[in-house]
Amino acid sequence: MAHGHHERHHQHHAGHGHGHGHGTDIDWNELADLLESQAELFAPVYREAMAWLGRDVTEPGLVVDAGSGPGVVSCLFAEAFPTARVVAVDGTAPLLERARDRAARLGVGDRFDTVAGELPEALGRLDRPADLLWASRSLHHLGDQRAALAAFAGHLAPGGTLALLEGGLPSRFLPRDFGIGRPGLQARLDALEEEWFARMRAELPGSVAETEDWPALLTAAGLKHTGTRTFLLDLPAPAGDRARAYVAAHLSRVREGVGEALDADDRATLDRLLDPSDPASVHVRPDVFVLGAYTVHTAVRQD
Repeated sequence: MAHGHHERHHQHHAGHGHGHGHGTDIDWNELADLLESQAELFAPVYREAMAWLGRDVTEPGLVVDAGSGPGVVSCLFAEAFPTARVVAVDGTAPLLERARDRAARLGVGDRFDTVAGELPEALGRLDRPADLLWASRSLHHLGDQRAALAAFAGHLAPGGTLALLEGGLPSRFLPRDFGIGRPGLQARLDALEEEWFARMRAELPGSVAETEDWPALLTAAGLKHTGTRTFLLDLPAPAGDRARAYVAAHLSRVREGVGEALDADDRATLDRLLDPSDPASVHVRPDVFVLGAYTVHTAVRQD
């Protein structure tokens, strides 16, 4: 399972939604370009989160990115913590190859490693416990999240920090009423994506229903919850080319994954938004923006 940060629930990895497709199976390698471009677009959010983490996590020896995807965020960690060794952990070898190539291009390859394997078991291949373990929307792709958090906690050094990016708010790309179709299209898409996410969770091996009280779950894993903060991505209209490309790619994935559950009018509206030849499409309309909120929870191993 490659967790790729950011085509993730509610965003649609991280970073990053869910690569919809027909049904709930996700081919993360197929999404590599999208995962990479999205994480690059969201770099301001990750840099702000890392600055926040850096107030308590000073000069970590080992930073682990659990569910790294193509390594965009892993390399940002190498930039944010210039004395740290960074290990990107993911289940898809081609994505890790991209991560290594990126690290080499950015001049951090000498302190950058990768581990291929499924979470959380792959963490057992680390050569030492982590001082900072980052999991950005990778946990919710594991059937038993409570057990996975306990495993994550077990791979922290004493005093080490687990930083969990889960939750936040659905992203917005257009005004509620953008002049075509029935107002409130994105809210209706959100509802369908929530249903998709519930099916995806239910179909995971060993799936366990869990109340998503992340501080309580971190405490249950034997850690001390130390903070929660939400970071905003605010790319106002008119969107630049990269933001437009992201919006178009995101809506295309939604159309592919849940479009048939829309009524005919909403489906026609979404098709117009995606048609590059239509003056109402997200490719050209002036009111396209990207606004998203991403929540990070931190906890420390005290023993």
